[in-house]
Amino acid sequence: MPDTPSQYDPFDPSGRLLAEDVAGDNAPALSISEISALLKRTVEDRFGHVKLRGEISGFKRAASGHVYLCLKDENAVIDGVMWKTGVQRLAFRPEDGIEVVVTGKITTYPGRSKYQIVIERMELAGEGALMQLFERLKQKLAAEGLFETARKKPLPYMPRVIGVVTSPTGAVIRDILHRLEDRCPTRVILWPVLVQGEGAALQVARAIRGFDAIGPGDAIPRPDLLIVARGGGSIEDLWAFNEEPVIRAVADCRIPVISAVGHETDTTLCDYAADVRAPTPTAAAEIAVPVRAELMAAVTELGLRAGRCARRYHERARERLTAQVRLMPRLEDLLQPQRQRTDDLAERLRRGLSHRLSDARHDLADASGALRPALLSQRLVRESARLDAVRLRPELLRRRLDDSATAFDRMWRLALSLDPKRPLSKGYALVMHGDTLVSTAAAACAAGHVTLKFADADVGADISPTLEKQAGTATSRPSGKRPGASKNEDSARRQQDLFS
Repeated sequence: MPDTPSQYDPFDPSGRLLAEDVAGDNAPALSISEISALLKRTVEDRFGHVKLRGEISGFKRAASGHVYLCLKDENAVIDGVMWKTGVQRLAFRPEDGIEVVVTGKITTYPGRSKYQIVIERMELAGEGALMQLFERLKQKLAAEGLFETARKKPLPYMPRVIGVVTSPTGAVIRDILHRLEDRCPTRVILWPVLVQGEGAALQVARAIRGFDAIGPGDAIPRPDLLIVARGGGSIEDLWAFNEEPVIRAVADCRIPVISAVGHETDTTLCDYAADVRAPTPTAAAEIAVPVRAELMAAVTELGLRAGRCARRYHERARERLTAQVRLMPRLEDLLQPQRQRTDDLAERLRRGLSHRLSDARHDLADASGALRPALLSQRLVRESARLDAVRLRPELLRRRLDDSATAFDRMWRLALSLDPKRPLSKGYALVMHGDTLVSTAAAACAAGHVTLKFADADVGADISPTLEKQAGTATSRPSGKRPGASKNEDSARRQQDLFS
């Protein structure tokens, strides 16, 4: 074809600017979503059910409960996701580094152009992987101190109530009850649980915590001892007792716990966390209680020993008492001096009473001679006269009252005559400066302001220098009073000069 701008080759896309439909081209353009859906459908149809073996890497649990991880071997890696419903059915806790076998389907994730496996079931890849998970969990819990000896609690010697966590249908519970019946009958409370399979670990953990939550006053008595038991089996069968919830429940339990899981050669993490490990469930029953017959024999032996000790002590005490009695003096020897002294005192008392009675008779005879009727009559007359002399007569009291009234009236008149305010009713006045009585003219001039107290009221007065001078001139001039003038007139003239 000629190379000119007017001619165009539909099968030669070079040099095209816009995408156009070309005749004979039956491959239409697909969108990204369309090609992603085609790839997803193709992959799921081809790999709808696969089983993969690999090592877990990048394990992550989302808040929604889904699990995201990677499975890898030495050459390749594939992403994986396990939805929440499948995670709840897991018999173990996945961790990085554990080799597992997963079953699911291959699909794509269009959002990132990646392919991944949707895991429906996950199992450990052989016993080696299971033991690897066992050792990792053991190291983790040991680092937290859950297996330390200091945390172990002593077992009660004679538990009254024993709690058992095991399956109600297995031979374990029958063996425990039979052994307890043979050794020492004790009350047993069974908490039935699954001992293997899905959900067994959670049931065992809830049972242990349930027993520990029983209070002293609850309807169900609180056990004094717990036995967590299961029969023998493979490591897969016993794996529920290696789960972390069970280990933590045993370690946190305040009741002493005996772990009796599997046979003597079987070892679980529950054995490390428990206070005592029993090789078998039957051995756990033997550890839990003593033998009743042996206990009764021991009690009987202790009773016999106590009786022998008491008899021996009694015999030795009797021997010591006999030896002590030989050294003690006889009762007759101890009482003989006291008896003699008592007889002596009794004789002296008899003589003393006789002498006392004789003296009393003499005193009575002397006194009876002075008690004659004539003497008593004279004494009565004298005492009557003395009583009349001191008897209070009314005329004496009236005379004393009249004398006292006269004296009181005389004193009252004298007090009225000495009252300083009485002259004020006759026209006199008191000259006061504050609370001080002014008795001279010089004192009044010095005070300057005085108060004149009359009978009806007080009057203030100022004494100026001019008045003082006038008062001095009036004093130097002859008074001009006529001879024989009364003192009242002179006093009135002075008062007039004071107020002029």
